[in-house]
Amino acid sequence: MTKVLHCKNLVKTFSTGALQVEALKGANFSVDASSKVAIVGASGSGKSTLMHLLGGLDVPDSGIIRVCGKDMSKLSDAERGHLRNQSLGFIYQFHYLLPEFTALENVAIPLFLRGGPVSKATEQAKEFLSKVGLSERIQHKPAELSGGERQRVASARALVTKPNVILADEPTGNLDRKNATQVQKLMLELNKELGTAVVIVTHDRAIAKPMDRVYTLEDGILSEG
Repeated sequence: MTKVLHCKNLVKTFSTGALQVEALKGANFSVDASSKVAIVGASGSGKSTLMHLLGGLDVPDSGIIRVCGKDMSKLSDAERGHLRNQSLGFIYQFHYLLPEFTALENVAIPLFLRGGPVSKATEQAKEFLSKVGLSERIQHKPAELSGGERQRVASARALVTKPNVILADEPTGNLDRKNATQVQKLMLELNKELGTAVVIVTHDRAIAKPMDRVYTLEDGILSEG
């Protein structure tokens, strides 16, 4: 099975004044193509730190991270940015939609950044908004959408580039149980339909339950199960 994400012996320490906080203590982790993985941990356990490292948004103190076989430490900033745009999709606890843009424009942004035809990007954005059940809301701005709808737009934006991996950091954390279940179901359906691997970071064991593999992160130590 092809590994789309692989990290070995990841260490990350933060300094707060004289205090040294070990966020990750030699984490080992891998994700197979098309698989579903959850990382469960309490607030402050290092989950977001791990996601930032996996996504190339931060660099470890030591250890190796490979995305689709490419060693992140050997890439320039521009090359890392290109790899993120081509191979990774990000969903966060807060949707981070641009308020002045419509749902359609927000979803199309990653495609615009690739520099392809605007018409093609727009059609693809419409297709993915339809997949998340928002074909009737494409011209609405974020303020005109519910919390669950905004998160579905954010999911469509992450998936529109058809990435190898989705990194979802507490994607249901701001939603009630009904909307959280809907967003989780959507991600699982798109994982099955598109073959995109999904890595979900969550404090909620119910969200982690349907995943193929579950890891626990506690006091900087990552273990399976």
